Amino acid sequence: MARILVVDDHPDILDNISEILTLAGHEVETATNGKEAVAKAYEHPPDLVICDIMMPELDGYGVLHLLRKNPQTAIVPFIFLTAKTERADFRKGMELGADDYITKPFDDAELLAAVDTRLNKINWIKQYYGQSKGSIQHFLEELTSRSEQTMFSALESEQLQVPKQEIIYREGERAKYLYRIESGRVKITRLHPDGKAYISDILTAGNYFGFVALIEDQPYRETAIALEPTELCLFSKEHFLQQIFQDHQVTITFIKLLSQTLDQKEERLLQLAYSSLRKRVAAALIDLYEKNALSEDHPLPITREELAQYIGTAKESTIRVLSDFRDERLIQIRSGKVYIPDINKLRDLPY
Repeated sequence: MARILVVDDHPDILDNISEILTLAGHEVETATNGKEAVAKAYEHPPDLVICDIMMPELDGYGVLHLLRKNPQTAIVPFIFLTAKTERADFRKGMELGADDYITKPFDDAELLAAVDTRLNKINWIKQYYGQSKGSIQHFLEELTSRSEQTMFSALESEQLQVPKQEIIYREGERAKYLYRIESGRVKITRLHPDGKAYISDILTAGNYFGFVALIEDQPYRETAIALEPTELCLFSKEHFLQQIFQDHQVTITFIKLLSQTLDQKEERLLQLAYSSLRKRVAAALIDLYEKNALSEDHPLPITREELAQYIGTAKESTIRVLSDFRDERLIQIRSGKVYIPDINKLRDLPY
């Protein structure tokens, strides 16, 4: 049973919602204007608020704004109840931090489904962070700084040990998991119509992959292969999508990841189209050096053939440029491994 604050200046609507929620086993408190609602929420923070937008004295936007500013009510799920369906109104509410909308007229099932969804979310938060005032405040402080790993730590997951060169999934397979690399490295390859495999990315510990196919509900467009013994954390498609749709912070995180992925691919396409082979090889070396957090004493953990696939050129051409770089003292090659003594020299390559 949850304590729900319902706010509306129409008595009939207020009574109808109260009756539905009471029959569902919830404790209901009501308010007929925004100022009354804020006062009641401050005095006894509810588990959820259902609030009309157009009201006298203080509208629903003002109620939401004030509740979000108060640490005691900042994470209380907030559902707007409104007859206004214009896109601008929805956007304004979401920018202020609303969790959901119910438009008038609505049916009982729609109301109860929205309430259950939001209560499930807050229950997950309480279970993960504890019930105390200090724990909830900790959640508020951490919300803007928590890592992607923390976001998913409360979800069920599987651990998978993948041997070197073993395929994790193939292009065309049905997407089932979101993957996070705990240790090791993974290469993402695409098969070109000419039959050659090209490396589109090389991922290291902390990186996620496989999420684009989950979001699009499409088969994987690439193949993922372990470059070395790798430990993975697997989140099921259902759990991942649940977090995407219910947790704004998770949604924002993966929008950023998608944006970064698109930016990186665009940059690589521009390099392929306009940069010289020397610049393309240098850019790949810099990328791999930074992704693996290397130093001058650690070689690049990639073969020359894999480097060629990553650049998108012939192995022989890649070897020729690497030889030139060695002669120019931009890199060192020892026992067949590539070392970078000064990464800035590669960054400053003039042509």
